[in-house]
Amino acid sequence: MRSVKAFVAFGFLLLSFAMLLPAFNAAGPTVYVVPIEDEVERGLQAFIERALEEAEDADAEAVIFEIDTPGGFVNAADGIARLLSDTKLETIAFVNRDALSAGAFLALNADEIYMHPNSRMGAAQVIDQAGNAAGDKANSAWLSSMENAAASSGRDPLYALAMADAGIDLPELQAAEGQLLTLNAAEAREVGYSEGIVSSIEELLTAKGWQDAQLVAVDETFSETLARFLTNPVVVPFLLSIAALGLLLELFTPGVGIPGFMGLLSLMLFFYGHLVAGLAGYESIVLLVIGLGLLITEFFVPGGIAGILGIAAVLGSIFLAGGDPMATAISILIAMIAATAGMVIIVKFFGKRPHLFKRLILTDATDTKSGYVSAVNRPELVGRLAMTATALRPSGTIKLDDEWIDAVSDGRFIDPKTQVKIIKVEGSRIVVRELEKEEEE
Repeated sequence: MRSVKAFVAFGFLLLSFAMLLPAFNAAGPTVYVVPIEDEVERGLQAFIERALEEAEDADAEAVIFEIDTPGGFVNAADGIARLLSDTKLETIAFVNRDALSAGAFLALNADEIYMHPNSRMGAAQVIDQAGNAAGDKANSAWLSSMENAAASSGRDPLYALAMADAGIDLPELQAAEGQLLTLNAAEAREVGYSEGIVSSIEELLTAKGWQDAQLVAVDETFSETLARFLTNPVVVPFLLSIAALGLLLELFTPGVGIPGFMGLLSLMLFFYGHLVAGLAGYESIVLLVIGLGLLITEFFVPGGIAGILGIAAVLGSIFLAGGDPMATAISILIAMIAATAGMVIIVKFFGKRPHLFKRLILTDATDTKSGYVSAVNRPELVGRLAMTATALRPSGTIKLDDEWIDAVSDGRFIDPKTQVKIIKVEGSRIVVRELEKEEEE
């Protein structure tokens, strides 16, 4: 009897476990959703790196990158592409609106691409800071990157090359020679540049068979958003220009004032943004502190060596924090030009308003109205007779009564102990002529 009860109890336990089993398996895979918006720059790279680390730590199934960007900077795009290639997670690009230029390159580096019906992808030519097409060297490297990105995901590289090279003619896609290729959702699906057309993340999950997936949205923190702004290659020259101008003004106006505060604040914002973005290490901060210390030392130990070393240390710290040496060098050059121009403008503007900038502009004048006299003018000496105390060749010394006076001859050599006549007085310049020749004339 006991064995029957035990058997029934065991069967009831198995039935209960079988009924609860679907509940344990109801939870689908974990999928992270990461936005790629606005410009592609180094601050975005730091955000993507953090998002991928969180997804890997959570053993996520995949990461969906929701892309809506007009493009950005090649070095940042290359860095993000390496992150996508190195991760063990499945990466999916969902082009929600635009994946242009660097955005198209990032989409091609994902394992799969899905596009919104109204989205587009392409127009990926490299341009320089002036807005013109980049040189042959940079363009060749970019074309190779686009080709490799397409080939790595099993797509025809021809279309990726046409996105970056206007010389490729694809009339079947209405991309005539001279025009960069930009694919809409239907065209991308037709040429195999997307796995499907979906209107939302939910439709994408359904297409993947992940209806029960647990979505985890990763958003930028305030510090990451601020860092993206501060590390933007357009913003960096402004920060360095304000820092250079402010510190220069403070150098000429001793004491803690608004210029120095603005300069230091701009410099601190530069380093803060690059630290948060992962571009700068603490060694650059240490070098900056050393440089500022040497500059302060220059005020107390004149000589110039400490100041030169301090400037070199500050510039070195900026180079270390900048990440891209060429872009940093250009930013520093722009800052130097802007600071110089700013100083010239300030001197000219405030020079006419001495009450606004007394410590920087010298407004006192040593004129006669203020009681300053450069030399005593003695016109009463004209016509007086004197004796040369030294030879005049043409300058020398004459003796007038008991007074010794520096004088010059009218161009002739005059021997010592010769009687002369003072013929002209011009401030401190007294001109004499030999008396005998004066009388002959």
